[in-house]
Amino acid sequence: MKKILVPVDFSKTSSIAFDVAFDIAKKDKAEIIALHVVEEITQESYRITGEWRKADWEDRMYTFELLKRSKAQLEKLVKDPKYSAVTVTGELRVGNAYHGITTIVSEQKVDLIIMGTKGQTKLAEMVIGTNTQKVVRLSRCPVLTVQTKPATTNFKNIVYATSMSKDEEVFSKMIKRTQEIYNSTIHLVHINTPANFQRDRVVLDAMQKFAKKLQLKNYTLNVYSDLSEEDGIIYFADSIKADLIGMATHGRTGFAHILAGSIAEDVVGRSLKCPVLTFVVKHRS
Repeated sequence: MKKILVPVDFSKTSSIAFDVAFDIAKKDKAEIIALHVVEEITQESYRITGEWRKADWEDRMYTFELLKRSKAQLEKLVKDPKYSAVTVTGELRVGNAYHGITTIVSEQKVDLIIMGTKGQTKLAEMVIGTNTQKVVRLSRCPVLTVQTKPATTNFKNIVYATSMSKDEEVFSKMIKRTQEIYNSTIHLVHINTPANFQRDRVVLDAMQKFAKKLQLKNYTLNVYSDLSEEDGIIYFADSIKADLIGMATHGRTGFAHILAGSIAEDVVGRSLKCPVLTFVVKHRS
């Protein structure tokens, strides 16, 4: 891993995400790119009264002042002595936050995005707003979301919630690579729910074959029962004091997403004690 992107809005949650990125960058000798996007006032702005007006000189001055203040905050972050052990560069963009992130990922060939979340039930409120939901669902590189300062970034216990499908091949290798870096134990887990129940012996046999295919050396096989996959993953992770949860997502969009939703997005949006690593497998199929 060479480059880690951290979208920042200078809030407490994005500061936590940046600290996690720093710890990972030191361990893996990576560079951090701190991105702040100033949302530009559009040509037409909506008033509280319900009227519309053309963006005027005051709007442009307001954007200019935001840029000036944001530039100073970004420079302060980049030059902070406590991050001197790694290379940190700042990127200040104007426009839509989601497009700013995807542009940087493409331009800089980013290997990992690390973002802070507020841990709402849904992903409507996050560090950079609903753009985070799009990033988790559509990003072409792995996304690590962080809610609170983790007890450790030395990821010794990794929960890998897997469907054991061929689509997960690339993500599986990422989990294995993480294990190698941190000398971790991988806890493969399948969640049995009333709507999707399978016999333990069938699931455990499939897990064993999956682990052998990945050539895993230090792992456990687990079947956990709960009313939903999301609850099962979270409660299992809590029960073993996991340091990291890894999940693949198929990145459904549009009507398909409304119908099926995303277990990964739901887990990311819940109150969690450890970071969650997600990856959209459909881009690599």
